[in-house]
Amino acid sequence: MLELAEIFRRYGPAYRAKFADRMPPSHLAAMQAIERCRTEALGGHVYQCPACGDLEYSYHSCKNRHCPKCQQEAATQWLAQQQMLLLPVPYFLVTFTLPEELRPLARSHQRLMYNLLFHTSAAALQTLALDPHYLGGQIGMVGVLHTWTRDLAYHPHVHYLVPGGALSPEGSQWFAPRCEAWLVPVRALSRLFRGKFKAALTTAGLCECIPSQVWHKAWVTHCQPAGTGTAVLAYFAPYIYRIALTNNRLEKLEDGHVTFRFKRRSGAGWKRLTLPAETFIHRFLQHVLPWRFSKVRSYGLLSPSRRQGLPQIRTLLAACPSKALVTPSPPPQDRPPPRPIPTQERRCRTCGGLLVFLVRLSPHPREPP
Repeated sequence: MLELAEIFRRYGPAYRAKFADRMPPSHLAAMQAIERCRTEALGGHVYQCPACGDLEYSYHSCKNRHCPKCQQEAATQWLAQQQMLLLPVPYFLVTFTLPEELRPLARSHQRLMYNLLFHTSAAALQTLALDPHYLGGQIGMVGVLHTWTRDLAYHPHVHYLVPGGALSPEGSQWFAPRCEAWLVPVRALSRLFRGKFKAALTTAGLCECIPSQVWHKAWVTHCQPAGTGTAVLAYFAPYIYRIALTNNRLEKLEDGHVTFRFKRRSGAGWKRLTLPAETFIHRFLQHVLPWRFSKVRSYGLLSPSRRQGLPQIRTLLAACPSKALVTPSPPPQDRPPPRPIPTQERRCRTCGGLLVFLVRLSPHPREPP
């Protein structure tokens, strides 16, 4: 099977020779990590089967958060933790998209622009929720930054999973939305988001380099019901610790071109795209985040400092009319469930016997992948 690491190993040196002086350190580090992942370059462990004598080499993983072969265990644990925080109310998926005119600035100022995208969108949503005309209280939200489209084009946006309702300012009541399909007015949310982002860019001294027409157009915001929230969390989880590209979507590497497939927007069937290797590498790397940048953030009632209040909210909800509550449902089965966390028990591929540890190949002690 074709892997991203193979593409990087074959065409990465030429790409770095051409663009290294313009590449952020995070891009260079991601390329190196992916190229070396699960190879002898990172060392590993050797196991032997006492029954047949066969040897098995287990090389270390790079554990880079952009590697398509790593972090499955971390994603599974994150999903389990978030599912425990779900409240028995209808949920909403709210999306804020950065306009096309701001994307060149986002490419060159990633940390600043992504932080502003988080801060201004969360503030806009919280401001409307506090308005007594809508909810009149404090909401909670979990936001995840995505920077890609299905074909890996650059498209920065943030998704929020929001419980349907708000806690009153004094903390004694739970206010449910007006109806199951409505949380806050989307047009007002778009205008508020745009205004807050403009003010933040002005403070940062970057507003003058933005085309003026962007402040007079409607910014894309979207809000839709999300059931119990389990399906959205299952959608988020695989992308928390990697970019939206798996090795099984890579189909062909020939004549210096990469062919990969992606799902159609309608969800029916797949499309294929063939790009020069250099263009493909560029598309992938533009989604590599700055060093230690947090792409998942929680606000309001779901922020780490306020989660201890969730049991009180559940108590309030138990006294609410039944129409405000929902019964949590299991995750949907349209995607395979997360793989179980591997144990240290290893079986021989030849005879099925239990393998035993023989020798460590790395001078730096690490746990087996």
